[in-house]
Amino acid sequence: MGSLLRLVGWIGLSFVPALVGAPFPAPDWYRRLNKPSWAPPAWIFGPVWTLLYLLMGVAAWLVASSGRPSRGAALRVFRVQLALNAVWTPIFFGLRRPDLALVEIVVTWFAILATVIAFRRTRVAATILLLPYLAWVSFACALNWSIWRRNRG
Repeated sequence: MGSLLRLVGWIGLSFVPALVGAPFPAPDWYRRLNKPSWAPPAWIFGPVWTLLYLLMGVAAWLVASSGRPSRGAALRVFRVQLALNAVWTPIFFGLRRPDLALVEIVVTWFAILATVIAFRRTRVAATILLLPYLAWVSFACALNWSIWRRNRG
C-alpha cells in the first residue's frame, strides 16, 4: 500500500506544471499567431501532456523506489526540470513572450536531458519512460522557435 501511495504522490507531483499552467489557456492571442503548417491542433496538447506527466511520475517513482544511492541526486534534477517545465506556460501565454519562452524551453530541454542521464544511472526503465517527454519538448522547442521567428517585430 505504501508503494502505491508513493506512486500516486510522484504522479501528482508530475502534474504540478499542468496546475501552474491552467490559468493560462490558449487565448485568442495564440490563435492569431502565425504558426507553421506542422503546428498541431490545440486540442492535442492536453492528451499529450497528460500522458507525458503520467510517464514522468512513474519514472520518478521507479527511481525513488530503486534503493540506489544515486536516486537522491537524480530526483533533485527531476524536480528542477519539473519546475522549469511549470514556468514555460506563464511566460509564453501569460506574458505573451515567445522570445523569453524560447530561452526558457531550451534551458528546460537541457534539464530534461540531465534528468534522463541521472535516471539512467539509477534505473534504465525510468530513462525509457522519459524519452517521449524529451522528444516532445524537442518538438516544442522547434515550434516555439518557429512561432517566435514568424511573429517577431
